[in-house]
Amino acid sequence: MSDKKKHSIHTIQKMKANGDKVAWLTAYDYPTAEFAEAADLDMLLVGDSLGMCVYGYEGTVPVTMDQCIVHCEAVRRAAPNTFVMGDMPFMSYQVSDEDAVRDAGRFLKEAGVDALKLEGGKRIISRIKAILDAGIVVCGHIGLTPQSSGQLGGHKAQGRTIASARALIEDALAIEDAGAQMLLLEAVPPEVAGFITKKLSIPVFGIGAGPETDGQLIIVSDIIGQFQAFTPKFVKKYANVAQVVTDAMKAYVSEVRGGVFPADEHCYHMLKAEIGDFPALTKEFE
Repeated sequence: MSDKKKHSIHTIQKMKANGDKVAWLTAYDYPTAEFAEAADLDMLLVGDSLGMCVYGYEGTVPVTMDQCIVHCEAVRRAAPNTFVMGDMPFMSYQVSDEDAVRDAGRFLKEAGVDALKLEGGKRIISRIKAILDAGIVVCGHIGLTPQSSGQLGGHKAQGRTIASARALIEDALAIEDAGAQMLLLEAVPPEVAGFITKKLSIPVFGIGAGPETDGQLIIVSDIIGQFQAFTPKFVKKYANVAQVVTDAMKAYVSEVRGGVFPADEHCYHMLKAEIGDFPALTKEFE
């Protein structure tokens, strides 16, 4: 068992106060979360990006609550000593405060997550407050919000104009005023992200929001080179897993077709005391 000390919302807030950067990634399955815990990640997000990275959807909108819960369960089992955040999927909180609380509660009861993330600013303040009133840690998410990317004109960076930057700052302040304990900025200019980070007392994290936030989130499938459909501008690839796995599969296919695999060392042999009787056994079936 790992001797890693798990973060709480209080230790994460203390990291901001001390100027310590928080490093977190997405994770969607048991093996990846196990690797992440061994790598000493501060937090993990079981993001609705699993729609694209796991299921091959074109976006995050089709992702369901049941899918999110199943993946959160797997990540929780693999990383018991890491702060795990669930991601509330499209239509799990938009309809009403009551639906939002009920669905948020499922994440805790069924998957044991430590916090939840919701997309949206001022328009979802009542949802944030309702979930907080249920005793659940909440992280806001503004900027590029994939669930509502249609309204944004696609997956485009936000806050690049004065009007858009003002709207982001107002949303950030409203989210903090509502009581949310964390905020995620996605695809936001570093000037805007830096200002919001300094303005807010709660930890502010970035995914494609520059270096001045209190920490960084990245999709694990991007940084290890597993997701191949596209690579966002803000991603740095630290490995090329897709190439490694493809090469391994090609080698396997070649050896099977060439009769090289399996070799003798990959085979289970009969016990020496029994092998002499095998010819007699085969004669019974002639």
